[in-house]
Amino acid sequence: MIRPVNFTYNAQTAVNNAFQLAGNDSGAQEKALKEFDIFVEMLRSNDVDVLVVEDTCEPHTPDSIFPNNWISFHDNGMVLLYPMYAENRRLERKPLILNEIRKRFAVADILDLSDFEKQGKFLEGTGSMVLDRDKKIAYACLSPRTDEGLLQQFCAAMHYHKVSFDAVDSNGGAIYHTNVMMCVGDRFVVICLESVLSAAQKEIITLTIKNSGKALIEISLEQMNHFAGNMLQVYNRKGKKLLVMSTQAYDSLNELQINRLCTFSTLIHSPLDSIETNGGGSARCMMAEIHLPIQKETSL
Repeated sequence: MIRPVNFTYNAQTAVNNAFQLAGNDSGAQEKALKEFDIFVEMLRSNDVDVLVVEDTCEPHTPDSIFPNNWISFHDNGMVLLYPMYAENRRLERKPLILNEIRKRFAVADILDLSDFEKQGKFLEGTGSMVLDRDKKIAYACLSPRTDEGLLQQFCAAMHYHKVSFDAVDSNGGAIYHTNVMMCVGDRFVVICLESVLSAAQKEIITLTIKNSGKALIEISLEQMNHFAGNMLQVYNRKGKKLLVMSTQAYDSLNELQINRLCTFSTLIHSPLDSIETNGGGSARCMMAEIHLPIQKETSL
C-alpha cells in the first residue's frame, strides 16, 4: 500500500472515471491520509501483513494511493508493470517501491508492458482485470483503459483464460475498471451483471463463474456506485479469510448479501469517503496483493 503525500482530484483520470466527483477536493490530502492510516490500522488489527511505502513529493503523483493499477505480483515470482492511460499516473512506477518489495520477496522476472503507452494502448493491472488466480481466469470489461490485445498478451504470458465483455454504468458510459463491478474470492464472485447489456456476454460470464465452482452473488448498479464491487479477499497471518471493503460499500449491501458473503469470509470495512469521491477508487484499488515467494534468508 502507498501512503499518499499529494492525493487530490485528478482531472487526467476524470475524463473516463465517472466515480470521481469534481469540486470535492478541499483538504483532500489531509482527509485521505487520515482515512489511509485508519484503513491500514484496521487491516493490521485483523492480523493482515501490510507493507506500507511512503510516497515521494516528486514527481507529483496524485493517484499513487491506488498501486494495483500499475503493478501486480504473482506466485511464480513474476512482477508485471502496466501501461497507464493518464500521463501523471505513469510517474507512479517509482524504483523505490520495487526496491522495498525485493527486501522481503523473491522476484524472478519482470514483464514490463508500459512501452505500449507510446501506442496509446493501456491495461491498468488488476483494475482493468479481475483475476481468478486459482482457476487462471482473467475477467475484463473493455474500456479506454483496457485494451483487448494487451489483455490477450497478459493471458498468453501468464497462462490465463480471457473473459472479456462490455459493461456500462447507469448513464450508459463504459465502466472504466472491471474491479468496480466485480470481485473474485476463493469460493464466490460478486458481480454487477446488470451493467452487462449483452445477453450473450452475460451468459458467458455466468457460465464461466458456474463452471469455476464459485457462488455468484449479484449486486445492483446502485450498489456498484457505492463501490460494493470494489472488494478484495485477503488472508491474514493465521490463514483466516477476510473480505475487505469500504464502509460505504458495506452499508450498501442488503442483509441477504451480507449473510451469504459471511459464509465465505469475515467482512471488514473502513470509511474511505474522501478517497472514493476524489479518486474514484476504493478499498480494493488501494491494495496491491503480493503473491511473490518470501525472500530466503541468506547466511553470511
